[in-house]
Amino acid sequence: MFRRSLTTFLRSSKSLNDFESIQRFAHSLPTGKPPKILITGGLGQLGTECAKLLRSQYGRENVILSDIIKPSQEIVDSGPYIFADILDFKGLQKIVVDHRVDWLIHFSALLSAIGEQNVPLAVRVNIEGVHNVIELAKQYNLRIFVPSTIGAFGPDSPRRPTPNVTVQRPRTIYGVSKVHAELMGEYYHHKFGLDFRCLRFPGVISSDPPGGGTTDYAVAIFHNVLRNGKYTCYLRPDTLLPMMYIEDCLRALLEFMCAPAESLKRRVYNVTAMSFTPEDLVEKLRKYVPELHVTYNPDSRQLIADSWPQIFDDSEARADWNWNHKYDLEKLVDLMVKDVQENYINPEKNRIIAKA
Repeated sequence: MFRRSLTTFLRSSKSLNDFESIQRFAHSLPTGKPPKILITGGLGQLGTECAKLLRSQYGRENVILSDIIKPSQEIVDSGPYIFADILDFKGLQKIVVDHRVDWLIHFSALLSAIGEQNVPLAVRVNIEGVHNVIELAKQYNLRIFVPSTIGAFGPDSPRRPTPNVTVQRPRTIYGVSKVHAELMGEYYHHKFGLDFRCLRFPGVISSDPPGGGTTDYAVAIFHNVLRNGKYTCYLRPDTLLPMMYIEDCLRALLEFMCAPAESLKRRVYNVTAMSFTPEDLVEKLRKYVPELHVTYNPDSRQLIADSWPQIFDDSEARADWNWNHKYDLEKLVDLMVKDVQENYINPEKNRIIAKA
């Protein structure tokens, strides 16, 4: 998953210079030792790559990946992995105590389209789970990161642009749960001094197969078009949404977690890199697949997309802790084509040839 992209990211001189500038804050515990970090929901879209990045900064044994899913041998070999159920508060307490955890990065959640299919489960995972980890962080004085999303806004929010503080009335259980998490974290910060940190991410684009989010058309299209030249999009061609390449997303998370508390004027920030439509993406893809054929058949996800921001205003993050993206649409397409071909298309062809 993202094997080439993250390796290139970590080895590129420009990225390494970025990380050198972060080092002033990277070992931010009073003892000067690197933090011990627990990642929940670690086998989702962001978890494994977040673990790789943090291990490159703090050491392999200091970053613990966790989930309720049986891991592959590759995951087990890459560093510490444990079972962690976010609905089991006592189990989480034991993990924090046994492993002397300092930072908690909480990725466990059902995404927008999946959450609408099973609302009771989404309430348990996205709301009860957040209650558990925030209370856990308060109890053990942890720095905690909970991602939020453009889905935390709704049709009453301004869409072009959507500022950091505005009306939030989402129409999905995913969005409702994220607003709830934002408010709970801010409350615990002001009431108890909890070091709560939250970034509202746009659609995150990576070479991993799509995982059930409304913005995942921008991932699925690469897998389909590079295999057979065709794709049926579930959004209208003119649906404008904010997006971000995976490497920018992970770097934003690291820089935000390392930022000194005094530089943060708030606990929840918008971050983004670009906005584009399906037809914008198709035009860029024609560079690689000139004869591609894309049709449009909007479904229920169109209603979700129509309630979300079109242009995301992240000026406060850029001003307060110097956030700045690296990848625009053209660079994103170039990298995605290479990643999907190397990690998915070509390995499949090699397996077919080997069987023959």
